[in-house]
Amino acid sequence: MALSVKAGFRIATALRASLRHYNRHTFKSDLIAGLIVSLIALPLSMALAIAIGLPPQHGLYTAIIAGIAAALLGGSMTQVSGPTAAFVVILAPIVSSLGLHGIIWCQILSGIMLLALGTARLGKLITYVPYAVTTGFTAGIAIVIGTLSLNDFFGLGIAHLTGDYIHKVTVLAAHLSDTQLPELTIGLLALLTIIFFGKITHKIPSPVAGIVLGALLGLVFSHSGVQIDTLGTRFSYQTAEGLRQGIPPYAPIFRWPTFEPGTLFSIPDAVELKTLLGPSMIIAALAALESLLSATVSDGMAGTKHDPNAELNGLGIANILTGLASGIPATGAIARTATNIHAGAKTPIASVIHALFILLYVLTLAPLIDYIPMSALAALLLTVAYRMSHAKQFIHHIRTAARNDVIVLVGCFLPTVFVDMVAGVSTGVGLAIFFHLMNKAKLPRRDVKKMARDEKNILKETLK
Repeated sequence: MALSVKAGFRIATALRASLRHYNRHTFKSDLIAGLIVSLIALPLSMALAIAIGLPPQHGLYTAIIAGIAAALLGGSMTQVSGPTAAFVVILAPIVSSLGLHGIIWCQILSGIMLLALGTARLGKLITYVPYAVTTGFTAGIAIVIGTLSLNDFFGLGIAHLTGDYIHKVTVLAAHLSDTQLPELTIGLLALLTIIFFGKITHKIPSPVAGIVLGALLGLVFSHSGVQIDTLGTRFSYQTAEGLRQGIPPYAPIFRWPTFEPGTLFSIPDAVELKTLLGPSMIIAALAALESLLSATVSDGMAGTKHDPNAELNGLGIANILTGLASGIPATGAIARTATNIHAGAKTPIASVIHALFILLYVLTLAPLIDYIPMSALAALLLTVAYRMSHAKQFIHHIRTAARNDVIVLVGCFLPTVFVDMVAGVSTGVGLAIFFHLMNKAKLPRRDVKKMARDEKNILKETLK
């Protein structure tokens, strides 16, 4: 299924193409897929918001708004957008230093940058990022996410796990004696269920089964007088009647930017804007890369062809809207997109339906969601981190790839873990360019000229 795309500002190309032949059978397929994906996205969206240091509702708002806006305005038939694990490593320091106000404006600015990339038709350029670089930094991010999840998985109770990777590991090791056996038991039950439940049946998504069983065991412990850390005990929200525990049973609310200083949506001044630009560029680059890689994967699975520039435009608008509703940065989510396709999704309407289901859960089931244990959510993040690491492919690449590719892979992986993602990607891309130039220097002059012509032609074709 190919998209018919005209020149100019590209927007909603997937939706327009899908509506030409939409019928009740297509809607039924989209409805079932949306329901299944929503069950997975609900706990994961909360877990990702918590992982970066924010209350869970901010992840839910992201799944709802980005799931609708990016699908309706983007260029992929089956892409599901929302909060993703890849963002955790770069968003956590931003939240720690700049707070919710900072992350909101970083997201809005990154959305504007994504719109600029899509308008300039630079979508296809993202696909030329070397495989070794993407594998290296995603594996590195996975290691960091898995490490951070151990705090809640073991029930260690560390309030702020900050510093570099070595410091985080040292702090975790020093607190291992504080492990809470009930929390660990719940985490292990959820983890084993998520891993093995799919071998028993596929009718219920294994993450849902793991979270539900973890919550039930948590209730058993609570009724036995054992204190369990849950969403309801850890988080609270303000109402007219006062402070209430848990997540707010409200739909996301859009707010306009204001010039009133000190408010959540106050427009940054020149000094603050300078501070926000760097993180915003990183968020935009990662969002573009992950979303277009996810769209490419979905094309291979579903037999579709996405429009990369429309995808960037849709994602840019989705991030601006999500920021205005106190969400967190969003991008295409590979795991949820794959689940969407396997569940039978045919059009972008499936993603819209998944978002509407999440909204329904928030409005009607918030008191029940509050019983989810933190250790069960940590177990979900551990499985996400493992799948994100692509451990088997990573090891296979090291064993079989050319020496230069292995150097790029490791050169991207290690700085991502021990410094940060920016250092990892910069090192990986720098090494890839260096080896590319070295290989060029070894070629005869005639071949170098031919390679230069080919590269120029590819660039022209990409920018058409």
